Amino acid sequence: MNVKKDGFVEPSSSENAGSGAEISVSQACIINLACALALATGFFTARNFYSVTLVSNPSLTLLLILVIESPVVILTYSWFRQNPDKCSYFRAVGRGVLGLPFGALVNAFGAIALGSPVGTQYLPKTLNWSLLMSLFTCVPAASVFGSAWSEWQRLFAHTKPKGSLDYLICIPAHGAVIGAWFGAWPMPLDWERPWQEWPICVANGALIGYLVGMVVSVGFILVNGRRQHLKAD
Repeated sequence: MNVKKDGFVEPSSSENAGSGAEISVSQACIINLACALALATGFFTARNFYSVTLVSNPSLTLLLILVIESPVVILTYSWFRQNPDKCSYFRAVGRGVLGLPFGALVNAFGAIALGSPVGTQYLPKTLNWSLLMSLFTCVPAASVFGSAWSEWQRLFAHTKPKGSLDYLICIPAHGAVIGAWFGAWPMPLDWERPWQEWPICVANGALIGYLVGMVVSVGFILVNGRRQHLKAD
């Protein structure tokens, strides 16, 4: 049985054990809406309180978005942790916090390997972009699955989500990575536009891909719910 706490339905250990955990469409919408509102608040804070944008000061803008978005993502996804009887909420929060820098290292190495500029003047930009990418890609999975490597492989190496929670984690993460990849295309072109500088294009692409992934994930959850309903009938 699911137990309601503060308006959310927390899956029991039997439902959350292993892969394919289910959440309702309304819960998925609430999670995505909270994350999207946090992003909007980050941009609003940067523009109206610090008078910066991704073009004028990408490092500070990314940092402000990160500071506002991180608690929302970590605290929300930790509620749907795997095996809640064995893993407390605060332990799941700790896993999400630890996942942030580890995921940032992976994203930073990937960006540098693919040609992002290297140097002390680029370090704050790369660091804040990598942390934000980690928040989009690694932190939700870290909060939910912890160090369960088989779950990470299933979602990110094999792309085999089985339940609605998997869709909510997997699709926005892939959307952010694909968006960042497409966003990097204009950077080497000789247009000499301010928005072509690192990591403005890549950050915009990741943000757009992440938001699109949120919408797509809800669509997959709807389809998955109908399929499960038909099987039950």
